[in-house]
Formats: sequence, structure tokens, C-alpha cells
Amino acid sequence: QVQLVESGGGLVQAGGSLSLSCEASGRTFSSYAMGWFRQAPGKEREFVAALSRSGGITTYADSVKGRFTISRENAKNTVYLQMNSLKPEDTAVYTCAADRTPGRLTGDVNAYDYWGQGTQVTVSS
Repeated sequence: QVQLVESGGGLVQAGGSLSLSCEASGRTFSSYAMGWFRQAPGKEREFVAALSRSGGITTYADSVKGRFTISRENAKNTVYLQMNSLKPEDTAVYTCAADRTPGRLTGDVNAYDYWGQGTQVTVSS
């Protein structure tokens, strides 16, 4: 079992930047692949980015590629999402998630076992 707590959301103007953090409880953080997802009002949850257990492999949704960066510090049990060149369409609740199944890195929302509560990101035009 792992608990995830996000922080760092807020209001920012278009073109600005925000950095999200997700801290995990427990001593097995490095055994989970980690992902960020988002959900805008009236829409389904969608994949944003994912990161392998070691941090050496990443994957991104096309909509954020080149603007967002996912990273992790296993010693701090924390995964980050650096978001640059934000657009109004990035407005959503951002949630981190952990996948305990070894040997895969996926953007499939159904593959993730543990979820945080989410943090609101609002980008004004």
C-alpha cells in the first residue's frame, strides 16, 4: 500500500510555468512506475506523463510533449511534473498515480494501482 499526496497546483497565466510534486509514503517507492494524469471538467481522465522505476525512461502525451517534464527522486519518495508554456487547455485537476506491476511503463489509466487526491491547475488566457 502507498499513499500519494500532490502539491504545487495553482493559477497561472498562459505561457507561464508550474511545478507539481507528488510525495509517496512507504519504503518501496522505487518499485513503482509513476504517472501523472489530468481531468478537466466534463471530460474523462487522461494520461499526461509516466516515468520508469529508475527514472531513465519517460513517456508523454502528445499534447504536452516538449512542454512538460516528469522526473523523480527516489531518495525523497517524490515524483515531479514541471509544466512550461502552459495553455488554457491544460486547466484540470492533476493527479499522480503508482503502478506496482514490474516490467511496463504505460499511459493506461486502468494499469495504475494507487492514486492521489489531485491538485488543481488553472491556466488563464
